[in-house]
Amino acid sequence: MAGFLSDLVQYRRLLLMLVVLGIGGTHLSGFQMSVINYTSPYIQKFINETWLERYGSVLPQETLMLLWSLIVSVYCMGGMIGCLCSGYLTATFGKKKSLLLNDVVLITAALLTASSRRAKAFEMILAGRFLEGIAAGIHMNAHVQYAGEISPKKLRGFINVTSTVFLALGKTVARILGLRELLGTEDMWNVLLSFSGLVALIQLIFLPFFPESPPYLLLQKEDKAGCLKAMKQLWGEGNYQTEFDDLMKEKAVTKGTKIMNVLEVLREGSAHPQLCTMLLLLLSLQLCGLSAITFYTSEIFETANLHESIIPYVSLGVSISELISIIFCSSIIDRFGRRVLLCGGYLLMALILVLLETSLLLSDQFLWLRYCSVILIFLFIIAYGLGPAGAVVAVMNEIFTLSTRASAFVIGGMIIWLGLTFTGMVFPFAVMLLGPFCFLIFVAVLVISVVLTYLFLPETKGKSTSEITEKFKSCRFKRKHHQAVEIYAAEEKTFCTRL
Repeated sequence: MAGFLSDLVQYRRLLLMLVVLGIGGTHLSGFQMSVINYTSPYIQKFINETWLERYGSVLPQETLMLLWSLIVSVYCMGGMIGCLCSGYLTATFGKKKSLLLNDVVLITAALLTASSRRAKAFEMILAGRFLEGIAAGIHMNAHVQYAGEISPKKLRGFINVTSTVFLALGKTVARILGLRELLGTEDMWNVLLSFSGLVALIQLIFLPFFPESPPYLLLQKEDKAGCLKAMKQLWGEGNYQTEFDDLMKEKAVTKGTKIMNVLEVLREGSAHPQLCTMLLLLLSLQLCGLSAITFYTSEIFETANLHESIIPYVSLGVSISELISIIFCSSIIDRFGRRVLLCGGYLLMALILVLLETSLLLSDQFLWLRYCSVILIFLFIIAYGLGPAGAVVAVMNEIFTLSTRASAFVIGGMIIWLGLTFTGMVFPFAVMLLGPFCFLIFVAVLVISVVLTYLFLPETKGKSTSEITEKFKSCRFKRKHHQAVEIYAAEEKTFCTRL
């Protein structure tokens, strides 16, 4: 731990950049996804009042719910569009310029939502949320890739996890500002919604003082001097020949290979193992049971006889637990490796879900189990933060070369946004049909994820991108060799039988 802290002191300028990068990156995604829950009653009331003033009639409840659902879902629609644009933007302009352009979009969105009350136009909220979704689709991809590319090898796991730390921080900030004592009031809800514009402005001011990522400068711009200068700006004075040599090896491997678009990556056979690994990790993250925990949290807190006024603070405690556990994950991931945290996290989460299922089923017979359910929710969130929440992002950033990374993240981002939309639409019906038994589905998913991760994911800790690529190639060769041996054995057996 002492060595880790001394490394952080050495790379203090890099840490400052990570803060600037994070607050205008995944921090805003976490904030925007959570804040809408705290403004829900005030926005619906605003829509009703606006409709009444315009048309002189009360808005039907069905139409109100349709408009509210559109405000919520348009964010995901914008996210998918932004995600599709992110690959082209980051490949053409680089991560830094893409984020600066994205800040302008976010400030525009914030001005729309902030002005909606004065203009008495709920359509401005709709437009603002759509722009925020586009911005989220861009900065979620650009931030994660940028952070991974500016990290020295010995801190790569820690820095890759910072994007998840800022995502959890955004959720926590939304819950703090959404309290009734702060901005979660009828008079201040539009200010709460437009908070992301202020954060985007901070990034727009300070990010230009930091360099573009060294891999982008060397591999795309072929600027060796600029690459070395960026390393020294970010990592301080020192000898970074090892990191530079790793980049030169990657350049030699990908020589003459331009940054591929999505279709080219999908057709590229050498990228298929990495794409399948990413698909496995993202599906396991989407179906790990976090959505079920979130859905049942309020109900479990109520059955534990927690007072309604206390529940927001307990929910805030859940967010803080997630944030602290992910921060702890970032400090141990380079020590224990990605596979250990993934497999250990999945197994621990599966065990907690089994206990939670038992607790919910028997809570009517043993009232004290209701309090156990509250504790198990906290433990599940902590296990999630220590394991897959941080490790998945780290692995995704490490398994792709620069030529495939941007498009691979577009594919991954589309999986995430489609997963969010699908989960939001289907999960409530699954709860209606299965009740608490829905947790058993997620237990099965977690167990399967452990087996597949153990079998097919090579450890990426301390390895360069070219070394990781070779690992995937050797695994693929072994599988082909094993298949060839089986076919040969079968043919030999047939031949012997004929004799």
